[in-house]
Amino acid sequence: MTRDEALGVCAGFPGAVEEYPFGDGVAVFKVGGRIFALVALDGNPGSVSLKCDPGLAVEWRARYPAVGPGYHLNERHWNTVELDGSVDDDEMREMIDHSYDLVVRRLPRAIRDRLMKS
Repeated sequence: MTRDEALGVCAGFPGAVEEYPFGDGVAVFKVGGRIFALVALDGNPGSVSLKCDPGLAVEWRARYPAVGPGYHLNERHWNTVELDGSVDDDEMREMIDHSYDLVVRRLPRAIRDRLMKS
């Protein structure tokens, strides 16, 4: 998955908002005011940091050399994935979906209900 494809997937979720609180080098995707993805816009091939269940985070890190602990994030709950093409697109999409779903599950019911209607 390319950086542009990752940006498109993140932006396509219901209620997803793209912001730049850390400057122009990182696209931050939030839902309900909470971060679910950070996409580095500098560097080649780029990377995306995603929230992750701790057990699954360790599993993905063991399976893919391109997946490591979250860069400048809580390493137990975040992975950073290098977008070098070594993680197949379906698995990458699963990682992004998982991150979004983790955040949505922790949102108040009223916000979750609004997201389901959009």
